[in-house]
Amino acid sequence: MEDKSNKKHKVLFICLGNICRSPAAEGMFKQYVLDREGSLANWEIDSAGIGRWHVGQLPDHRMRTHARRRGLELNHHCRQVSTSDFYDFDYIIGMDAQNIADLRRLAPTVETEKKILMMGDFVTNPHYDYVPDPYYEGAEGFELVLDLLGEACEKLYKFIVGHK
Repeated sequence: MEDKSNKKHKVLFICLGNICRSPAAEGMFKQYVLDREGSLANWEIDSAGIGRWHVGQLPDHRMRTHARRRGLELNHHCRQVSTSDFYDFDYIIGMDAQNIADLRRLAPTVETEKKILMMGDFVTNPHYDYVPDPYYEGAEGFELVLDLLGEACEKLYKFIVGHK
């Protein structure tokens, strides 16, 4: 399902600290787009965190390890979401209800607030309507997040290319 339009799709994934869920979503979504289109030329895909605790760091080593087992290298350097992101990106996707609430509070205008979506709306697992934070969990938590994000990527991709 390759998008032949000239419009560049700009997607920003958000979680609390930008060290687990959002960089994993960024990496998985990039891989999904590459698998479908063979290129990221029509896409800008990034991630950021609500907080600034980890700015400049690589994602959590546990998330990098679990992602690597699935063939993903997460080499994003953590950053905090900024006001300009609301103008620069078409879709700003939070991982849970608190991320969504924080993003709505940070949105500079009513128009930019309309760009905010919940990743859970694209998750196909009936037991989850959000992507849980694995930071204080064991290996199972990181695997669950990767499973949920993997499921959601196809639906998110179809949603975005359907909104050309």
